[in-house]
Amino acid sequence: MSKTSAPILIVGGGLAGVFCALKLAPTPVAILAPSGVGGASSWAQGGVAAAVSEGDTPDAHAADTVAAGAGLVDKSIALGVAKEARARIDDLARYGAPFDRDAQGVLQPSREAAHSHRRIVRVKGDVAGRAIMDTLARQVRETPSIDVIEGIHAYDLVMIHGGVAGVRGYDYEGREHFIPCRALVLATGGIGHLYRVTTNPLDACGVGLAMAARAGAQIADAEFVQFHPTAIDIGADPAPLATESLRGEGALIVDTAGRRFLKDVDPAAELAPRDIVARGVFNSIASGKGAFLDARAAVGADFPTRFPTVYASCLAAGIDPVKDLIPIAPAAHYHMGGIATDANGRTSISGLWAAGEVGCTGLHGANRLASNSLLEAMVIGARAASDIMRSGALERPISADLGDPPRFRQDKNEIAIIEELRNTMSAHVGVVRDGAGLALGLRRIALLQEQTKSSKARNMLTAALLVASAAYARRESRGAHYRSDFPAASPAPARRSRLTLKEAQDIANQARI
Repeated sequence: MSKTSAPILIVGGGLAGVFCALKLAPTPVAILAPSGVGGASSWAQGGVAAAVSEGDTPDAHAADTVAAGAGLVDKSIALGVAKEARARIDDLARYGAPFDRDAQGVLQPSREAAHSHRRIVRVKGDVAGRAIMDTLARQVRETPSIDVIEGIHAYDLVMIHGGVAGVRGYDYEGREHFIPCRALVLATGGIGHLYRVTTNPLDACGVGLAMAARAGAQIADAEFVQFHPTAIDIGADPAPLATESLRGEGALIVDTAGRRFLKDVDPAAELAPRDIVARGVFNSIASGKGAFLDARAAVGADFPTRFPTVYASCLAAGIDPVKDLIPIAPAAHYHMGGIATDANGRTSISGLWAAGEVGCTGLHGANRLASNSLLEAMVIGARAASDIMRSGALERPISADLGDPPRFRQDKNEIAIIEELRNTMSAHVGVVRDGAGLALGLRRIALLQEQTKSSKARNMLTAALLVASAAYARRESRGAHYRSDFPAASPAPARRSRLTLKEAQDIANQARI
């Protein structure tokens, strides 16, 4: 069943996909957004990193990005993205995004960890993502060239003659749909729900990564998964987030004795790069000393107005952050790796682009600098739109409904398989890894693959295989990838990883010997 005849299909209703669609107007485009416009982008609390304050520059922004990325950031990508940041902020402002400003209308950015300047353009402290996506959703509704398709989940790419011809999807009743296109943009988000504890919404389960890899796309830097150090530890799934802006405003991280243990780990303590803070929090919890965010002095009575999202999450769990410590734990938050793309979001497959978290341009390296994610989503989304229009892809014919038998499969053991996978990834491919644990994780992934025919579970298992195989192959510690059996960075020049699904499977087979 074909749902649209739009020549361009975007899979994903978050910032990257929506921004791309708006930049493509008035060219007809369809956005496949199962839960509507918003996605994980609506959950972003910090804001958009951009050099907008006096004394700050794109060069300084790029330098901070390179420093945080532990030797793997593509410097030309970092500088190019930083230089486009102000233009993308201006785009959002023209659309109506209500950024924090002073009485004279000047932007009032905040500071986050590893930034040398106050450059996080935000909304009411911690509601930037929701405010931006609400603004763009209104723009989408007012743009007649954009068709939003809800209620259908993509699960497989359709390939003809080595190029993308569309996607296969399923609706809530399990019915199959074929959605053809001339050009396809994957903007499906990340992989957080491969892990037991994550800040990501349910749709962030690696489907875009898996679909592209199965079609033959190259995958870059898959081993680098960023764990946010200050997820609110109240047993919720997904875990609510205590934005990094709190630490930028002076909140402290302490153990049960009230000791600032991060001062022993890094001179920057709470403002150290996320990987360092996450490991410090992880080790404090593992040692039985616990970890808490203390914002009582830094924010105090202003909490409800300065950080309303975090305040509401805490109150829902019976915690009053005005006077109480906030229990925290590291949670899978952002995937630096993804489908390998060039600076314009173009992948190694004809007719396929990727933007946002599902893609990997080399901007983030081994450890994403805070609030660069929304920026990248807009910059690459806009670039992909321009690249599609000049690529010649729109001259390709649109394929008719292929008429193949339905491929979507459900399985009675789907939930159990997914839960076991999430436990496996957290235990063996988490904040701290080692070779034996990674090999065990790969064996478990292979066993789970044999036990299910579920299309959803198999996509998640494929994405997990890519991450775990790349982690097994990188025998060093770098950025967010920390191996206790190889705790130092390799003395050899730092190199990004690239692999296909077949190469990942070969690594897994070798690890299981």
